[in-house]
Amino acid sequence: MNAASLLPELPPGARILILRLRSIGDIVLLTPALHLLKTWRPDLRISVMVEGRFQELLQGNPAVEEILTPGEGSVVRKLFWRMALVRDLRRQRFSLCVNLHGGPTSRLFLRWRAAPWRVGFAHFRGRNLYNVLIPDARTIMNQPSLHTAEHQAAAFFYLGLPRTEIPRAQIFCGASQTAWWDARRASLGIAPNQPYAVIHPTAAYKTKEWSAEGFARIGEHLERSAGIIPIYSCGPGESPVLDAVEKASGAPVKRLQDASLAQFAAALSGAKLFVGNDSGPAHMAAALARPLVVIFGSSSSPIWGPWPRPDVNAAARVVQNPFSCNPCPGDHCYEFARPECILSVTFDQVKAAIDEVLARAA
Repeated sequence: MNAASLLPELPPGARILILRLRSIGDIVLLTPALHLLKTWRPDLRISVMVEGRFQELLQGNPAVEEILTPGEGSVVRKLFWRMALVRDLRRQRFSLCVNLHGGPTSRLFLRWRAAPWRVGFAHFRGRNLYNVLIPDARTIMNQPSLHTAEHQAAAFFYLGLPRTEIPRAQIFCGASQTAWWDARRASLGIAPNQPYAVIHPTAAYKTKEWSAEGFARIGEHLERSAGIIPIYSCGPGESPVLDAVEKASGAPVKRLQDASLAQFAAALSGAKLFVGNDSGPAHMAAALARPLVVIFGSSSSPIWGPWPRPDVNAAARVVQNPFSCNPCPGDHCYEFARPECILSVTFDQVKAAIDEVLARAA
């Protein structure tokens, strides 16, 4: 079969399994493609497999019929979970499996033949597992470089999804999460009519993490100059970063920690502004259409910046200084004694971006 006819020729009500195991940004940036698929063919029944810690990112998404997880815990527990899952997948008779992850866990499900049509990118390992290989996404889109949202959508364009503008990412907040945030906001002493900003000072690597002192000054600026209450957020195990911000502030800061992804989304959904490093929460804020400023260091902002891009989204700005070594793997700085790419960003640069975004969003 011609790859471009694969999606158009699927029978009515066909089931599709998409493997996109992690992480926050990749999963959020898959949602534009999911929306395009479901809008084009509402009859398709789409299941997405993600790791359990990320499944809340897809809850409530009307394009997704089923969220699957590959199992967690001990080796034995995962083995039994996956054996049961494979049996269930075969019973459901998926017509198509699209692997957007490419790692060993996703290849495991391909080996067990979850669907007759098995699709993956040509650069993935285990090419023999696939009967349709997707070429370089830049070739598909005829562009020298792509944003991650474009890269994932390109896979489906290659399979026959009609080429069209790629929409904003989407995540959804349920009533229970909204009620949770109402209670949590009250416990932080923030009235329903008081504007607040979510400031996320953590990142996966130190090469992506702006200084605690800078984030402390940004919070002070927002509260003093704009009347916006800063709330500092972090993920599991990241509270020492908030401790550092608090020390730099010289006073206790309002904290949002130990929240689930769905609860965090509820907090973001009402924020006047998001300020943070290049991280998953930045993509969540963009998906919720929040005004945002994202500070970049070692990674590529054209590939991993907010979607839609800041040049078409007036309420989004990226702050990044040019370095010849950018992008790099990011696990440590390969050129300097400290990560100059992120630490060279000044308070005045971030402040100017915030003031511009707030003015445009007013």
